Amino acid sequence: MSDAGRQIERGIRPEHRTVAAALYWDAFGAKLGTLLGPAERGRRFIERVIDPTHSITAIDADDALLGLAGFKTADGACVGGEFDDLVALYGLPGAVWRGALLAPLLRPVEPDRLLMDGIAVAAEARGRGVGTALLDAIIDEAAARGAREVRLDVIDTNPRARALYARRGFEPTATERTGWLYRRLLGFESATTMIRQVGPRGA
Repeated sequence: MSDAGRQIERGIRPEHRTVAAALYWDAFGAKLGTLLGPAERGRRFIERVIDPTHSITAIDADDALLGLAGFKTADGACVGGEFDDLVALYGLPGAVWRGALLAPLLRPVEPDRLLMDGIAVAAEARGRGVGTALLDAIIDEAAARGAREVRLDVIDTNPRARALYARRGFEPTATERTGWLYRRLLGFESATTMIRQVGPRGA
């Protein structure tokens, strides 16, 4: 689909992979920086593991990448990776402690529910409806896969994102507070689970 020359596409074009990783880091680097930093190495890690089959992108009329939305299923995630990927970027000692701290943050995949894996929009494209278009595409993806719900988790330091999700029909169902260690590492105190019901595609 398109809007004023903007295209929403499944996947990540090969020429956009590096830019997509940078966009993702710009959006989530403040949260992930302690675990996956420094920034340059974190961007390289994301570029290494980012999965186009679990990604949706927004492209402008000049073929520039405007934004990225990811999702997670039993088959993979937009940004996942294996222990070997951590070793390749951080060495074995760095991979061990990073893997141990990242493991509790992994959200499980649930039957009949598509898990959103983040939305990142280029700074110059914000306020132009790109985030809304990507979120709607995630909902469409869930319907196409036969899921009944879309789940996402939004942190307390991102009220703008939470407001967007609420406008698109997501409702809060639970709020989980982080422990003191993760509060220091990640920089937020709680995360709220929000869920939206999904009807058949086209409904």
